[in-house]
Amino acid sequence: MSRFYPDAPRVGVSVLCHDKGRVLLIKRGKDPFKGFWSLPGGLVELGEPLLEAARRELWEETRVEADLFEPVETFDSIQFDDEGKVLTHFILTVFCGALRSGEAIAGDDASAIDWVRPEDLDGRPTTPGTADRIRRHIPL
Repeated sequence: MSRFYPDAPRVGVSVLCHDKGRVLLIKRGKDPFKGFWSLPGGLVELGEPLLEAARRELWEETRVEADLFEPVETFDSIQFDDEGKVLTHFILTVFCGALRSGEAIAGDDASAIDWVRPEDLDGRPTTPGTADRIRRHIPL
């Protein structure tokens, strides 16, 4: 099933990985939202539990591991084209956890990677809701 103009929502995961008051962000290398900063994540594969998908996507995009347990949030990301048709529809589950191991490098769909403090998110182009989501869930 295509990511664009799908016939049903696509299920995905995002990971809010944090370390020393900073959050790991990736710069999206593909549409939707190519060039925007986002939490690492991606689509769940058939037969794959959400938690395993979150761990896999975090590793594929950043080469780090985090202590992930229960989801902290689930939300819809729905984009419409100029004619009002559903362009994309993702149901995303967010996991939050502290960095466990690894040296962050951009991989897979990420064109860049950065550790960012929540107070430094303003002015950075992020995917819809990312800055607010980080501020809601980052441990202070």
